[in-house]
Order: sequence, then C-alpha cells, then structure tokens
Amino acid sequence: MSSKTIHFYFDYLSPYAYFAWRRLPALAGQYECQIEAHPVVFGKLLDKWGQLGPAEIPPKQQWLNQYCLRYAALNGFEYNPPKQHPFNPLAALRLSLKPVSGADQHKVISALFEAGWSRGADLGDLPTLIDLLVEQSIDGETLSQKIADRQVKDALVNETAMAIEKGVFGVPTVIVDGTLFWGNDQMGHLELLLSGQDPLDRDKLSALQKRERAIDRKAFQDRG
Repeated sequence: MSSKTIHFYFDYLSPYAYFAWRRLPALAGQYECQIEAHPVVFGKLLDKWGQLGPAEIPPKQQWLNQYCLRYAALNGFEYNPPKQHPFNPLAALRLSLKPVSGADQHKVISALFEAGWSRGADLGDLPTLIDLLVEQSIDGETLSQKIADRQVKDALVNETAMAIEKGVFGVPTVIVDGTLFWGNDQMGHLELLLSGQDPLDRDKLSALQKRERAIDRKAFQDRG
C-alpha cells in the first residue's frame, strides 16, 4: 500500500474542486494516503498565468452549467450552485486554513463545499458560513474571529504563492510526489499513480517538453 501525501489545492469558486473533493477522501483512504488541503485564491492563479475564469467567458459558463448538471446526475448528487457567482471566497478560504480550522479542517471543507454547490448557500457571506459550520457542530463563531488576523490573511497569501511556485495554474489541482493533476476528471489518473500502475512514460514526457515552439499567439497579433 502507498503511504503518499496528496496535496489538494482548491478554491470554493470552482464546482470542479467540489467534485474532486467528493471523491478524494475515499481514494486517499483506499491507498492509505494523507490529504493536505491547501486553500488558494483562484483569481491570483488566473492573474499569474494570464487566464480568464470560466465565468468570465459566456459560452464557457453555459457549457459549465451543462457539464455540472450532467455530472451530478450521473454521480447521484444534487447540483445547486451558489445563487451569486462569482462571490468573494476569502472568508471561506481563510476559515479552511489548517491554522484556523485545525483538526476540523477537512470537515469544514466538506461542509462549505456541499452547502455551496449542492444547496445554493452564499459562500461569500460570513454569517452564512458561521451557520453552516454550526450545523456540523463546529464552533464557527470562534473560527470566524480568527480570520481577521494579519497572520491568517498572510497564510492564505503564502499558500497561494507556494502553489504558484509548484506550478499550480488552476483548481482543483492535486500534487503527489511532484506529479501534478489538474481537474476533477483526473481522479482516474491519480488512482493509477497511487496504485503503482501509472502508464506515463517520463522519458517521452521529457522529450516532448523540450520541443520548440514554431509560432505563438503574439506573432499573429503583431501581423494583424
């Protein structure tokens, strides 16, 4: 059996992160792995790598809703996203930091993800977040008092910066032994790695990554 650590990078803004989290604890348990959860600010990842979020591209937003409804139906759970999206995720992310939630971290993450994306809860509203944690017998009021501390704010900034250093460009991202998986549809590939059956040819991967670019988008823009 594996004794690996699964590093999970997420932001509550992403339904895909919720979908991945729904599967990850069982997968970790099956292969005797530990999960280290890392709340990160998705917007900062987008800024760093020069991307737009799905909600900022109208056709992609429409596709997202279609995909999520179909995925939830196929996997037997309710998909009812937050009534306002995007929302400000900072309070929820800070509540989910290990220094804030402690031993309840995974319970906090599960509670907020489920309420936001299956019950339409407003994850941008601190009183709502507190109530959601109280529902799970977590002292949300005490946790909420911690998130205004400068050290807690800095901790989220640092988590995001460290994620960027590791090459995290989107959420959800899982990293195991330096191998990065992006997206909830990568759980099958992750399981192959955890079970020792990863078919990835790393020599071929290295060769592919050394290939030169023939042209880039900026060249077309300059010609335009």
